Amino acid sequence: MRIRKSQLFLCKYAYNICVKIFCERLKELRNENKLSTIDMGKILNVSCSTISRWETENIIPSIEHLKNIALYFNVSADYLIGLED
Repeated sequence: MRIRKSQLFLCKYAYNICVKIFCERLKELRNENKLSTIDMGKILNVSCSTISRWETENIIPSIEHLKNIALYFNVSADYLIGLED
């Protein structure tokens, strides 16, 4: 099966939207729970700079970290990436 440029564009566009929503929701959840990036890093066993980079779209978390974030905040991974409200 051959993939067209328009299909690749849509995939990249959807990916970028999911990343943007994840960044916003992570920061929102962290702030609502009055957690600093240092606190969040300790909870997830990553550095505070990693948390900051997740929140500014510089890097994305692994599936394992995404799962742990969802479990900690009692939300679904689908919520975190914008597939549900």
